[in-house]
Amino acid sequence: MENTVEKKLSNPLADLISDEVWDLLYSRGLINVRSVRDYLIRKKFKMLRSQKIRTGDAIDALREEYPYLQFDTIIKIVHNPPKQVSRS
Repeated sequence: MENTVEKKLSNPLADLISDEVWDLLYSRGLINVRSVRDYLIRKKFKMLRSQKIRTGDAIDALREEYPYLQFDTIIKIVHNPPKQVSRS
């Protein structure tokens, strides 16, 4: 089980990119850790809500996982999607 946790921490975007790509981007400082954290919070919130868990209870569950974040901060993360970067 420890291996699974260690792997999850090393590449939290395993469903999107391979471990090799993650390692390369991370080693070159091209990963915005805060944005990755926010993505994971939004993903977990959507999963909890799809299981018919009340919004407040879902946010409380996220606060247990991220105790350093305030309730209002988690609300902002889940209700305000990231701004799209224009590609021009």
